[in-house]
Amino acid sequence: MDAFTKNIIWSQFGASIDALEQAVQMYPDELWGDPAKLSEAWHEPWYMTYHTLFWLEFYLHGSKEGFMPKEPYGLSEFYPAGVLPDRIYSKAEMLAYLHHCRQKCNSTIESLTDQGARRVCKFGWGEMSFAELLLYNMRHVQHHTAQLNLILRSRIDNAPPWVFRAKAS
Repeated sequence: MDAFTKNIIWSQFGASIDALEQAVQMYPDELWGDPAKLSEAWHEPWYMTYHTLFWLEFYLHGSKEGFMPKEPYGLSEFYPAGVLPDRIYSKAEMLAYLHHCRQKCNSTIESLTDQGARRVCKFGWGEMSFAELLLYNMRHVQHHTAQLNLILRSRIDNAPPWVFRAKAS
């Protein structure tokens, strides 16, 4: 894959990750996670962030085979609906995970070959080339970032500005 195409993909995928980072950073600590709501955390900012980063890292890997998320995170996202992590992950933990995923995304795109882009990735819900999976993954990050921004806007009447391109690595 040529450098021009890789730069375009990274510029926009990185911007999606940077927008997620801005949303996480903007969340007031008192809105980040309520321990009383741990069993119903699906709409809590900490869980949306964790969910987004887990799948970001997984889709960058491209298959279940050999995948293990960064420590201390487990595979609970693969379990049936209703299985949540056993604790609230802090903003600092999520930002560290985000930086890990950002680096992994950048290096994955940087090292992508034409053959790697055409590799077929198969999941229970379907299959696609790794190149298409990258775009699917970026859309997933954007989707949950938009949800986080909507919640911020409704709770504190503020949200991060639009990210045009990825910040410098």
